[in-house]
Amino acid sequence: MMVVDYGCGPGRYAMRLARLVGSQGKVFAVDIHELAVEAVKDKIYKYGLTNIEAVLASGYDSGLPDRLADVVCAIDMFHIIKNHTEFLAELKRITKKSGCLVIDDGHQRRSITKDSILQSGHWDIFEETRDHLKCRPKYT
Repeated sequence: MMVVDYGCGPGRYAMRLARLVGSQGKVFAVDIHELAVEAVKDKIYKYGLTNIEAVLASGYDSGLPDRLADVVCAIDMFHIIKNHTEFLAELKRITKKSGCLVIDDGHQRRSITKDSILQSGHWDIFEETRDHLKCRPKYT
């Protein structure tokens, strides 16, 4: 399984995801902050991890190939995104057609998150829990 931890910060979730995907899978820990990417690289080295790759994004461009990810996680960061539509378009681009986006609200109301997702035209929400939303890429 290929998983992208978008907005990974220092890699807290990326480390957990790496254990879940195992040696046959891969986690791409993506962030726009160089210090976050360096923190992930330090953990990769410290723990000898071979299934995580730290990626420095440029704006809303992750630099990852099209339709790479089975799952994209955007945890505790959506509230800081200024252009939700452009961001969600990038997440769709890197997600397989059969893939899934797991996103949480961060520090904003759920209604704002849902409206942003649905108004982007890129995703359909198929599951909602107290903690997150699961979305499928939308194709017409």
